[in-house]
Amino acid sequence: MSTQSRIVPVLVLIILTGHLRAEPAAWLRFNAPDNQKYLGTPYHFLGDSPLYLTIAIKPTADYVLDLLWGAKNDQRAAILIVNNTSPIAIKAGDYNDFQWQRIQLPAAAADTENYQITLKPDQPKAAFLAAIRLTTPDTPPDGELPPADSHLIQLTSPPPTQLELWARELQNDQLAITRRAFIHGRQANEALRRCRKYVDGWLSHTDPTTGLIPRNLSRDKNLWNGKDAAADNYAFMVLTAALTDRALYQGRMLDILHTETRIATQANGLPAQYDFDTRKHRYEKESLDSLIFNGSEYVKDGLMPITEWLGPTPWSQRMTAIIDSILDQAPFETPFGRLPSNNVEVNGEMMQVLSRLYFNAGNTRYLDMACRIADYYLLGDHHPTRDFTELGLRDHNCELISGLTEVYAACHTARPAKARAYRQPIQSMLDDILKYGRNEYGLMYQTINPRTGAVLNPTIHDNWGYNYNGFYTVYLLDREEPYRQATRLALSNLKDHYWKFPWEGQSADGIADSVEGALNLFNREPDSAGVPDWIDANINRMLDIQKPDGTIEGWHGDGNYARTAIMWALWKQQGVTIQPWRDDVCLGAVCQDNRLHLSLIADQPWSGVLIFDQPRYRAFMKLPLDYPRINQFPQWFTVEPAQEYQITTDTNTPAIHPGARLIDGLPIQLTPNTLLQHLTVQRLYRQ
Repeated sequence: MSTQSRIVPVLVLIILTGHLRAEPAAWLRFNAPDNQKYLGTPYHFLGDSPLYLTIAIKPTADYVLDLLWGAKNDQRAAILIVNNTSPIAIKAGDYNDFQWQRIQLPAAAADTENYQITLKPDQPKAAFLAAIRLTTPDTPPDGELPPADSHLIQLTSPPPTQLELWARELQNDQLAITRRAFIHGRQANEALRRCRKYVDGWLSHTDPTTGLIPRNLSRDKNLWNGKDAAADNYAFMVLTAALTDRALYQGRMLDILHTETRIATQANGLPAQYDFDTRKHRYEKESLDSLIFNGSEYVKDGLMPITEWLGPTPWSQRMTAIIDSILDQAPFETPFGRLPSNNVEVNGEMMQVLSRLYFNAGNTRYLDMACRIADYYLLGDHHPTRDFTELGLRDHNCELISGLTEVYAACHTARPAKARAYRQPIQSMLDDILKYGRNEYGLMYQTINPRTGAVLNPTIHDNWGYNYNGFYTVYLLDREEPYRQATRLALSNLKDHYWKFPWEGQSADGIADSVEGALNLFNREPDSAGVPDWIDANINRMLDIQKPDGTIEGWHGDGNYARTAIMWALWKQQGVTIQPWRDDVCLGAVCQDNRLHLSLIADQPWSGVLIFDQPRYRAFMKLPLDYPRINQFPQWFTVEPAQEYQITTDTNTPAIHPGARLIDGLPIQLTPNTLLQHLTVQRLYRQ
C-alpha cells in the first residue's frame, strides 16, 4: 500500500429523489483502473488522499452510512466529517478482507439540503475502502450493492476551509490594513487554539506516576527520552503553555522538567531513557555516544528554542548543565583535541549551541569547543565538500552546514584571526553545494558526492531552508551577494513550483520544517514575491492534519507542528502577544511604513496586557548579529526599551509610552461596548 501522494478524483454523488427504500439511496465502488487491489478487490487508500463527497439527498434521520472497510488482520482508522459537524473517529478491523461498517450520521441543520462528507486518514493505520453507500437502517449490513454503479457522479474539489478563504482574501493587494490585521488575528488565533489543543491531547497520554509524556503513541508508549520526547515534543508544549496558559506553564510543564531531571538523568549528568513500566532507565549501561546524542538533541532542538524565546528560565539552566556534562566527557580523539562525537549531526548541533552560549553565558570554554569542532572539519582532512564522498543536505546531516557557519559568525566578533582562517574553507563548502546540491529552482537534493558532483539522492527535501540559513549568515558577514541570491532564488520558486509539495509524503513534520525555513528567510527578505501566499497555503494544510483528540500524527514529531504554528502566529501578530490568552481573543497585526497596526477583538469582555517583542537576539542571547538560526522564532516588530512610541487607539487620544513599558505589557481593556480596537504604534525619533 503506497504512501506516496497521488491525485485521486474527488467524488460528488447526486441522487434523484424517489428512490426505492429497499436499495441503498446512493452508492459508489472504488474501482477506477488505477486503484490498488487487495484480495482482488479495488480500493481507495485514505493515506494517499482524503475523500470528499456530496450526496444530493436532504439529510434526515432515516439514513445511515456504510463503508466497505478493508483490513489486513489489523486495525484501520479514519476521520469522518458530515456537514461540518464534529469529526467522528472510526476504527475497525482485525480481519483479513472487506466488511461493511455502519455509521450513525449526526443530525443536520434544518436548512441543509444535501450530505457533505469528508473522509480522512487517522492513526495508527489509515483506512482503505472498497465502497461507500448511503442507506437505511433496515438494509442488511452485509448486503450486496446493485450491479451497476450510479451514473450521477461528478468530479469536484474539496470545499475551502475558512483559513483558505482568509488566505485568498489576503492575496488582494488593495485590502485595507484594518481588514488585513483582522484576518491575521483570526489566523493567529486558529493556530494558537490548535497548539493549545495539541498540548491537551498529549497530556491525556502522560504516565500517571511520573507525569512524563511517552515517546510515541504507538511503539514506545512506555518510554521517555531526551532526543525525541523531550527535544521534539515536550519543549513545544512548554512554549505553547507559556503563550496560552501561564498556570500550566508554571505548573505541569515545570513539574515535568523537574521530574525528568531527577529520574531521567544518568550519574554523568546526561539525559537517559526512562521506562514507565520498570521505573528504571531502559539501559543500565547506555553507551556514552548514545547519551551524548540524546543530550545534544534535547539542547539544540528543545531547550535552546525555549531560551531564545523566554530568556533565562529553569529550562536554560537544564541546557547549560547538559552542555557542561557533554564537554566534560567529550570522547572522540582528534589532532585538534577531544570532540563530543564523530557524528556530523551531533557536532553540527553542538557548534550551533556552543556558538550562541558563548555570548549568552560569556564562557570562553564554549567557543573553545566550537572552534575545535570547526577546526576538525575546516582545517583538517574532514572538509565537508573537499574530503567527503557523501554529503547529506537533509535533516540530521544538514546540521553540519549551519553549525560551521554559526562558529564562523561567532569568530567574526570574538576571534577575527580564526574567522580569517575559516573564510576560504567555509566559502568553498558553500560554493560546492550551490554547484552540485540544488536543482534549477534552488531547492536542494538529499545527498550528493561533492568530490565528483554526482547526485546520489535527487529527492527534494523539507530542510532546504535550514541550509540556506547558513548561506544567508555568510552573506550577512562577508556581503557575498551570490549567497543572498541563492536564497532568494529558492524563495522565488516556492509558489510556482512547490505550491503544495508532498514534503515527506504530506506529513505535518515535513510541511512544518519547510514552512519554518521559508518564514525564517522571508523575515530577512520580505519582498520575496509569493512567499506569504505559499506559507499560508501550507500552514493551512498542516493545521488540517490535527486529529479530534488534539494529537497530530501520534509521534514525537507532533511538537514540530506546534513549533511552526507558533512561528506563523507570531508573524501574524508581528511578535506582539497577549496575557492572559483566551481562545476567543484575536490579535492580528500589520506593519507598514514603520507603523504597527493592531486589531484586537474578543467575544466577551477581556482585560489584560499587550506584550511587545524586543530584540531578543541581543536582550536574551547577547548575540552581536541576528543571523538566521534553525528553530529560532524570528523577530518582526521589536521595541527598544529606551525609545518612545506613540500609540493611538479607537477610543483614546494618542499617548506616548517608553519601550520598556510596552515590553512589560500595555494594559488593555475590552468591554461590551468596545469589543474591537484598532491600535497604531509609531516609533518616535528624537533629535
